[in-house]
Amino acid sequence: MYASSVATRPRGTVWQPTRLLAGVDPLMLVATVGLLAASIVVLLEATTGDIPGQPYYYVWRQLAYGVVGLVLMLAVSRIDYSRLREYRNAIYLGMIASIVAVFAIGSAARGSRRWIELPFFNFQPSELGKLLLVVALAGFVVDRIRQLHERQTTVKVTLLGLGPATLVVAQPDLGTGLVYLAITGAVLFVAGTRWSHLAALAAVGVSAAVFALVVAPAVGVEVLKPYQRDRLTAFLHPTADPREEGYQVNQSLTAIGAGGKTGRGSEATQTKLNFLPEHHTDFIFAVVGEVFGFVGAALVLSLYALLIWRALRVVTLAKNLFGALLAAGVTAMLMFQVFVNVGMTIGLAPITGVPLPLLSYGGSSVIVTLLALGLLQSIHARSRELSLAKAVA
Repeated sequence: MYASSVATRPRGTVWQPTRLLAGVDPLMLVATVGLLAASIVVLLEATTGDIPGQPYYYVWRQLAYGVVGLVLMLAVSRIDYSRLREYRNAIYLGMIASIVAVFAIGSAARGSRRWIELPFFNFQPSELGKLLLVVALAGFVVDRIRQLHERQTTVKVTLLGLGPATLVVAQPDLGTGLVYLAITGAVLFVAGTRWSHLAALAAVGVSAAVFALVVAPAVGVEVLKPYQRDRLTAFLHPTADPREEGYQVNQSLTAIGAGGKTGRGSEATQTKLNFLPEHHTDFIFAVVGEVFGFVGAALVLSLYALLIWRALRVVTLAKNLFGALLAAGVTAMLMFQVFVNVGMTIGLAPITGVPLPLLSYGGSSVIVTLLALGLLQSIHARSRELSLAKAVA
């Protein structure tokens, strides 16, 4: 293991803090820290008036989540990710158990039951479940790689992803459930599943969406809650009912449009006067657009582009299939959330409540994302070790 090179260093040598960053992808780290810094700056602009008497409530908490998450990210980057494969069954069962526990002991808010109250913050098991699902599916696929071209294996992997996704949607949390499905699709794709199997899964997915949004309501069957259905379809006609379903989209578009090239700063009325809903979580990108304008939005998107590029690079550098599947699942998780969140703020995607990784406020989201990035860094470090060993040999 990589850590052994540190533990067995010769006596008399001086330990250097830079050893903690040995093998870490520096550009991925720059993008990670940059997005965390951007989150603090944006929350400082957006939330100082949200809680009377506590102007920096969200800022200090997000900073704490970021620091804890970075420490955990560096710790995870030091482990040998290959050993996680041994615990795939326990990881999957633990994920299911934590999601089910929400229904029994979770706290309810705004009609949803997604969180378990802990002393310092509300833990959202479905967020951690994203990463656990990546690990479990990757282990399952590697163990059955010789049977991957069989239809039965594709069905089993799909059901393993669909099971927890269904539980999460029932909380209800449709956005996170869709992330689970995106992870499952990415793992199957990178593993080399037959195109015919992938096409069949896509057809089933489209058919299910049509049934849930069109056919079922027409015959009086409620698959999705009315507000979920309305949020999914509101982006297609945001001006049809601007006071109800289209309100969030319209306010977001107004905020981004008002930002212009360099933003409105302290004059950002959509944000400061709370016209923009959920401005510290789901619609934080609209805050960036209004307060910092095109320049700020371009900077944030550039950091995401850098992060995703380096994540995709890790997929190609992984020393084994398990590492490649882990990297693919994490990359899919990040890409899906970025594209859907930014898309919904500019009216190009349905409103699903998916947070913007590292930018949106939230302890579970920030820490789990940093853990996932730590896993990518571990894969990068192990691949670099292998390359150096081959070069020396």
